[in-house]
Amino acid sequence: MDKIRNLCVYCGSGPGVNPTYMASARVLGTAMAKAEIGLVYGGGSLGLMGEVARAVIEAGGHVTGVIPEFLIKREMMLEDVQELVVTTNMHERKMAMFEKSDGFVALPGGIGTLEELVEVSTWAQLNQHSKPIFVANINNYWGPFIELLDHMRQEQFIRVGMAVHFDVVNTAEEIVPQFKRRLRQPSHPTKGKPIDKFA
Repeated sequence: MDKIRNLCVYCGSGPGVNPTYMASARVLGTAMAKAEIGLVYGGGSLGLMGEVARAVIEAGGHVTGVIPEFLIKREMMLEDVQELVVTTNMHERKMAMFEKSDGFVALPGGIGTLEELVEVSTWAQLNQHSKPIFVANINNYWGPFIELLDHMRQEQFIRVGMAVHFDVVNTAEEIVPQFKRRLRQPSHPTKGKPIDKFA
């Protein structure tokens, strides 16, 4: 890689039931910092969001937090980040996160995380970007979502030529190596070829 790359992490503002979720967020954050990959995330200090950000910071990495003004208190904005972007609304937040990132990963989270994953995947499906997207299927968290996509395809609402462009990994340890591998591949901004099971 010839420049510092940023990975956008979508994840929950809660810890979830399984301790593996928080542990995975910390593993990912530490690995990103060691690989000199910057974090772009939602700016909060709670749950998986806060855990991945603190792990990056503690390991000497760079963190960019992007948070809308109305969520500063609700998500307890993390002030220790190197770069903080405060937006006026959610639409500006998502676009800022997209523009600052070279790839995306979805850890476990709620409907906000799901919405962010689906939106960035839809943009890829419509050939609006070819940035890599990863679904971290920790403890099979995203299994029902992956099954839903299979159902959509079987019912031909995801048609031939309209592949959903993301890679599925099962552990946090896989994310950074896969991200670096994808960055080494030739970029095709309008005709990126997916390499995962959803191709």
